[in-house]
Order: sequence, then structure tokens, then C-alpha cells
Amino acid sequence: MQIEWLKGIHQCDENAWDKLNTTNNPFLKHCYFTALEKSACTNTASGWEPHHLIVREEDGQMLAAMPLYIKYHSYGEYVFDWSWANAWRSCGLEYYPKLLTAVPFTPSTGPRILLTDQLTQEQTDSVYRTVIENLFERCKDGYSGWHILFPEKAVSDRLVEYGCLQRMGYQFHWFNRDYQHFDDFTDSFTSRKRKNIKKERARVKSQGFVFKQLRGTEIDDALWQKFYTFYQLTYLKRSGHHGYLNLDFFRLIGQSMQDNLMMAIAIKDSEVVAAALNFVDSATLYGRYWGCLEEYDFLHFETCYYQGIEFCIREKLARFDAGAQGEHKIQRGFEPVPIWSNHLIRHNELADAIRDFLAQEKLAVKNYLSDCKQVLPFNTFNR
Repeated sequence: MQIEWLKGIHQCDENAWDKLNTTNNPFLKHCYFTALEKSACTNTASGWEPHHLIVREEDGQMLAAMPLYIKYHSYGEYVFDWSWANAWRSCGLEYYPKLLTAVPFTPSTGPRILLTDQLTQEQTDSVYRTVIENLFERCKDGYSGWHILFPEKAVSDRLVEYGCLQRMGYQFHWFNRDYQHFDDFTDSFTSRKRKNIKKERARVKSQGFVFKQLRGTEIDDALWQKFYTFYQLTYLKRSGHHGYLNLDFFRLIGQSMQDNLMMAIAIKDSEVVAAALNFVDSATLYGRYWGCLEEYDFLHFETCYYQGIEFCIREKLARFDAGAQGEHKIQRGFEPVPIWSNHLIRHNELADAIRDFLAQEKLAVKNYLSDCKQVLPFNTFNR
């Protein structure tokens, strides 16, 4: 097998890359990475230097592909390792640069190592072994380690077999249990929790809001510009900066990913005053970015969650991945789920310390997930 290290997604044929994305995950599409790179959201200056990995057969056939970045910081990852960087520094070592496999700025579980569906189990094992061995050797060129964020559980478990550490985290996802209408969903709640949802939605309606769910072909440039303003305002409030993405990125995906986009917009007095951008594939809605011109009671919940749930029910999508964080999602019917990452650490002693930390953290996360399940809003027989 042959390994190639790419300096940009443009060095890989789009059809060849997308052929390996057998689940058609929107964030693993060639055009998504192209938009990130063409808009200069991922480059050396941003601290996300593309270094994608390709595995080929001796005859040149593409067997596997993996997004990979040289990272000079830990921003935009949503799996937090700042304390690890501090530990390296206290030992007189450099944590950055590091190698990272992830979808930039996207805390969503999905494929991370794309494989051709023509491989036998033995060939698949050989590809994984080749990838890990080459990554470990690559780390000797001055990288503290390799990290893979939000892989699927089966992949994460497989990477443990090849010597990677495993980290457990959590998110809150909504699951469609064959609901026909939004009321079918809330009918599964306890009476008090159901009343709370109805009260929130009624309050939003009483403030004069009208909502639309627009697909990619319905989002024009004027709306993209307005949405980008919302996006910037959200980041300014939360983080004190304008966000990791720019208007060029949104314009590019607006052109290349129309089938994968759904924007929920809130209209008041004939003006769009809030919006939530979602990605969609055949089974899942992915809530990504939201913003508003002005805060209103429960507007965030309606735009980001309830509109998304209605969309999932209508389109018969199985799951709504609404992104990172948010205990407030629990009382609105989003269920706790584990998420995973893996870590190949070059420094043995620090790897041992991280292994001990991750074991303790995993116990805490399991206990937290158990506690969350106890306060879900569903009737006991619906849990």
C-alpha cells in the first residue's frame, strides 16, 4: 500500500474521494472541505493546515481517505485538550503542532476514515494498520501526537486495538420514534413537561413570529449575508470573536451543497430576524449555526430545536444531531448519547498519565449520562 500526504483537498479527485463517502455524510464531502479551503477558513494562518491522508493500492486504486490537519492550537475542536497542552509545557515539551483528524468546527459523529466498500475484513485491518503505523512515524517529525475526533463507536473501538487511547464524551440528540406530527412527540412527555413546551411555542407565536424552513435552492445571497450577520453576533456574545467561518464559506456551500441544507428562518414584521442553519442527509438533521438580531422569549428554542424536530418528522429523518453542549435540550426531548475520540500520544510517560485521566473521566461521563436519563421528560413507559 502507498501513503500520500496532501496539502489540500484539491490534490484529490472529487469523484474518487466522494466514492469512499459511502454514507454520503455532508461533512465528509469533497465540496465541504473545498469550501473550507477556498474560503481560507482552513489554512496555516488559521491554525488548520490541511494534510489529508490517502491510501492507495500499488496499482494506484484509492482504498482509503482521511481528513487530516496540522494543528497549531486547539480552537474549534470541541474535544478539549488545553490541560494536556499545559502538561506538556510544564514538562518543557511542545504540544503543538499536533496532527488532527476531524471535520473543522463541527462536533458531529460520523465517518473519519473513508474506505472503499470493496475491501475484505483482512484488507480493512491492513488499511487501519498502515494508517496508524504511518501516523506514528509522521509524529516523529515534530508532532506530539495524532487525535481523531467524533469517530463512530466501531471505529473508535478498532483504534484502541491499534494502541490509541479512547476518550468518552456526551451530547444530546433527538430520535424520531415514528412520530407523524409534533404533538405525537410531545404526547410522549409527562403532563408538566408537555405543558412547558406548548407554553414556549405559544409565547413565540404571541410575539408575532412566522417560521419558514428553506432548502438550499431557496437561500439567496441576500439571506446568506443576513445569516452571516446573525452568525457573527452569536459568536461575539458567546466567545468575543466573529466566528471561525466567513461569508465566502457560506456562499460556497450555498452553491455546492444545496441538497444538504435547510435553514429555519424567523420572520417578524416581514423581516428575517433570526435563522438556524442545518445540514441534512438521508437519515439525520445536523443543527450547526444560529443567530438573531435581538433576543426574544424562547426564540432560540423554536428556531433551533422545534423547527428542526418538525422538519425531521415531516421528512421522516431518524435523528436530529443538534450539536455540542446544552443540558437545556434534555427537558425538550433530546436524549444523552456518548461521543468518542481517540488519541495516539508519542510521549510514553504523558500517554500513561492521560490514560489514567481518561479512565476516571469515562466513569464520570457514564454516571452523568445515567443521571441525565433519569430526568428525561418522557413518560416512564416511553423512556
